[in-house]
Amino acid sequence: MEIKAFSLPFAEQIEFFRRKLNLPTQSWTDIYNKQHDWAFVVAGANRNDLVADFRTAVEKVIADGGTLEDFRKDFDSIVAKHGWSYNGGRNWRSRVIYETNLNSSYMAGRYQQMQAVSARRPFWRYVHSGSENPRHDHLSWNNLVLRYDDPWWQTHYPPCGWGCDCRVQAL
Repeated sequence: MEIKAFSLPFAEQIEFFRRKLNLPTQSWTDIYNKQHDWAFVVAGANRNDLVADFRTAVEKVIADGGTLEDFRKDFDSIVAKHGWSYNGGRNWRSRVIYETNLNSSYMAGRYQQMQAVSARRPFWRYVHSGSENPRHDHLSWNNLVLRYDDPWWQTHYPPCGWGCDCRVQAL
């Protein structure tokens, strides 16, 4: 069983995810950037009941610490129940939904935790994910240390784009 850091649930992560509003979409281009902080979307899931079922499956994984394989079982059931036709293969599509939601909620929860300890740990270090095909700007930020209240963090706190697995350490 593979366990990544962001697959272990915690209160701030769960609270962040639960604050989101369900939003049906036609395409991944229907919502951008910080709008994802407020809306739960699955690209191409264009019916309320379909989005609600995906949200329930994702929330279960976040709250209970489930694996990608756990989520894939729910994914298969939801797709069959709704007759949903999606782009990409099953493994790719389910992984994108799983990792995107777990990573973004994890980092939002970590941001809240790091803000709470900023008096004791006022410096933050950007840590590149070490991905095989890195984005050059993310790689250039690796080990950059700035105060937690530096305006740079307002636009560079991970995830910094789709598929970003970079992290931040409080120092």
